[in-house]
Amino acid sequence: MKEHRIRIIKRAGQEIKSDMNINLGIGMPTLVANEIRNDVENVYFQSENGLLGIGPYPTEDELDPDLINAGKETVTAAKGASFFDTADSFGMIRGGHIDLAILGGMEVSQTGDLANYMIPGVLVKGMGGAMDLVAGARKVVVIMDHVNKHGDAKIKKECELPLTGERVVDRLITDLAVFDFEDGAMKLVELQDGATVEEVKEKTEAEFEVAL
Repeated sequence: MKEHRIRIIKRAGQEIKSDMNINLGIGMPTLVANEIRNDVENVYFQSENGLLGIGPYPTEDELDPDLINAGKETVTAAKGASFFDTADSFGMIRGGHIDLAILGGMEVSQTGDLANYMIPGVLVKGMGGAMDLVAGARKVVVIMDHVNKHGDAKIKKECELPLTGERVVDRLITDLAVFDFEDGAMKLVELQDGATVEEVKEKTEAEFEVAL
């Protein structure tokens, strides 16, 4: 994995606290589970397809093709895990019982809008539970590269892609910085190692306050 992605994942791991129910989005967010600190206890990962208590990825001996997460990856069940139908799973999300959702992003706006499920004209897996998660989770953290593969800003004044939700992002973590969103305002609260405020401003279309 590229170094800048590792930086994002490790910083996102700091968001996990003891006694949390957490939903990790498809892709890079699933790797955040490997970054739980040793002093963090009683963390349960939830999957929209009906599992609370996702364990580590299985070894060859543990592989069960019927035990998968929402991204259709084979997983294991941790001690104390529970299984339920999709209706109960989304009831858990919509009822505010998910403490933290860590999701990937394609674009984030300066007011905290998120676009993460669709690129017009491109075949993607679909939105999954993203729209429910951004509305129902107590805290929404988005992780993504600061710029796309062409070097264009992904943090914009206004999202150009279809929205997953408006003003739903609480914290954004990129390979350069950490931003918080409060009352429609975007604040730079941390710099990743080696990054500077000038570099972040150069690579960010959105307007933000520096609150380091």
